[in-house]
Amino acid sequence: MKGTFPVSRFQALETPFYYYDTQLLRHTLTCVRTECAKYSKYAVHYAVKANANPKLLAIIRESGLGADCVSGGEIRAAIQAGMPPQGIVFAGVGKADWEINLGLSHHIFCFNVESVPELEIIDELAGKQNTIAQVALRINPDVGAHTHANITTGLKENKFGINLNDLDMVLDKTSALKHVRLVGLHFHIGSQILDMNDFVSLCNRINEIQEHLYNRRIIVDHINVGGGLGVDYQHPNRQSVPDFASYFATFHKHLRLRPKQFVHFEPGRSIVAQCGSLISRVLYVKQGANKQFAILDAGMTDLIRPALYQAYHKIENLTSEESMEKYDVVGPICESSDVFGKAVDLNKARRGDLIAIRSAGAYGEIMASGYNCRPLPKGYTSEDFL
Repeated sequence: MKGTFPVSRFQALETPFYYYDTQLLRHTLTCVRTECAKYSKYAVHYAVKANANPKLLAIIRESGLGADCVSGGEIRAAIQAGMPPQGIVFAGVGKADWEINLGLSHHIFCFNVESVPELEIIDELAGKQNTIAQVALRINPDVGAHTHANITTGLKENKFGINLNDLDMVLDKTSALKHVRLVGLHFHIGSQILDMNDFVSLCNRINEIQEHLYNRRIIVDHINVGGGLGVDYQHPNRQSVPDFASYFATFHKHLRLRPKQFVHFEPGRSIVAQCGSLISRVLYVKQGANKQFAILDAGMTDLIRPALYQAYHKIENLTSEESMEKYDVVGPICESSDVFGKAVDLNKARRGDLIAIRSAGAYGEIMASGYNCRPLPKGYTSEDFL
């Protein structure tokens, strides 16, 4: 079954562009709030890196979510969208001084710290501003996730987080600094995770670490478990909203918290992926030696995930009801990796047909580039067509 799109309104627009179904986005946010509210002391911060389109950020801000940022630019985007600084957490393995100063000047909730040198710089810069920076130590839990290697972040060979073997040394260092206050622990094991057992493994490791801290008479106020919940790229209509019920319930069941501790989540993809589609036109249908190609005006500059991660996206011909044929769906970029899908079943394609590449709301528009001197794609919402 194809998705529902205002195809007649699309005809007048220059392609490629991103289209966001804001009704679905709002429904997804309602599900997040409903499931999260079943448990006390749960807080959700939207991962801005998934999509920073200002119209989407405004809707997410209206839902009451905080922001998980990994750059100074994302902090600015969150604040410009009206998100309160006290709901902003700032992660990232390489925070520049100006980014740290920006967070300090806005009195954001927390810096998720990934190394001793970073901790020392935050302390130094906070001292110059005569303030105290709240920090959470991002621990590398050495927990694997059943996902693509490029989006696994919780193994000891990954660049992220503090090695478990260094935890005691970092705790000692933190307690000796005058302008930082340890308020939490932060974890993130990867993205596009569909197996809840991966999150169970994370909970078990956090429980071990919490017990170690307790033996040192340390109890932090906040446990940040990151994000990572995946979406159904194969069936975006059948499962348009991810399984937030199982996600939050898994942590409630397996994470052993101390009294008064808050749990923080940082979903990104699971909130915005399914509401977005990349809309393109067929430029040419080309017959190859043993296959045919549908050549689009969208390319890897507009949606890099298939080229970068070999990611699957469902592809639909919005303007044809003819019988199905197989195509390699490709873009115009001068790279052999500029392929959206091979042997894709599409209704018979002709020049000018509108093509929707589904589940592209996360890591689509935000990762677009100007390679080949191509313009960046525009983003429209369903509300633009009312």
